[in-house]
Amino acid sequence: MSLKLNHPVAFVPTMGALHAGHQSLIEIAKSLENEVVVSVFVNPLQFENPDDFLSYPKTLEKDIAIAEASGATFVWSPTFEEIYPGNPELVSAGVIGNLFEGVHRFGHFDGVLTVVKRLFDLVEPKYAIFGEKDFQQLFLIKEMVNRLKLPITVISAPTIREASGLAMSSRNVRLSVSDRSTAAGIYSSLLAATSENEIGRARQVLAKGINSIPGFITDYVEIIDEENFEVASENTANPRAIVAGWINGVRLIDNMVMKKVVASK
Repeated sequence: MSLKLNHPVAFVPTMGALHAGHQSLIEIAKSLENEVVVSVFVNPLQFENPDDFLSYPKTLEKDIAIAEASGATFVWSPTFEEIYPGNPELVSAGVIGNLFEGVHRFGHFDGVLTVVKRLFDLVEPKYAIFGEKDFQQLFLIKEMVNRLKLPITVISAPTIREASGLAMSSRNVRLSVSDRSTAAGIYSSLLAATSENEIGRARQVLAKGINSIPGFITDYVEIIDEENFEVASENTANPRAIVAGWINGVRLIDNMVMKKVVASK
C-alpha cells in the first residue's frame, strides 16, 4: 500500500491509549516538520502473553482527538493485513535484545523492531520520535536504523511523569488509586539513587528502595552503561538506572540517568 503524505514527515508510532507522554512526542514532531503522522497499531508480535495483548487498552476515537489537538496532520490506524501482508520477516534485536526486558519478555524486541521497520517502510519519515521511558527499545531502534542505514533521524524525548513522579504509560489506566500511590515508589527510589556519587552505593540505594515497595514484584533493578547495556562500573561514563516489575498484574518500567555519578568522574 502507499500512504499519500506530504513529505518530509515527522513520525510518532504508538499503540494507542494516548496520554500526555504521547502528546509531548507529537509536539516535538510538529516542531520538526509540518506533516506529522501518528500511527495507532497494537502489534501482536511484541506481546509474549496473549492475555496482555487482548487486554491492552483501545481508545481510537479519543486517540485521534488527542493526536490532532497535539499537532498531528495524519492519524493512521492500519489493519494487521496492511502491516503484515504476508508472513512477517522478523528483524532480530540481537544480543542486547535478550538482556533485561528481553529476559522477561522473550521475543518482545524482535516484534518491536519488526513492526517499526514495517512502519518506517510505509511512512518513509525523515524523523521518528520515541520516548526515553522505553529506553532499551529506543536504544535498539537507533541501532537498527544505523545498522540498516535507514535515512531516518531518531529523536529521543524525555519521560513525561504524573504529579507523583510515576512514568506515564498506557498501562497506568489499569492501576487503582492505591496502586498508583505505591508505584510512585519507583520514582522516589530512582531519585534516591541519583543523590549518590559512587556507583556501588547508588546500586545499593536503588535496590533497597525498589525492594521495599509494598507488593512490587521486581523483574530487574540495575545500573547499566547506557552505551552498551553492560552492568555499570566505577569507570562507566554514562550510567543509567533501569527498573521493571509488577504491581497487581500491571507491568511498569522506568529509568533515570545517574547524573551525580558522572559528575564525580
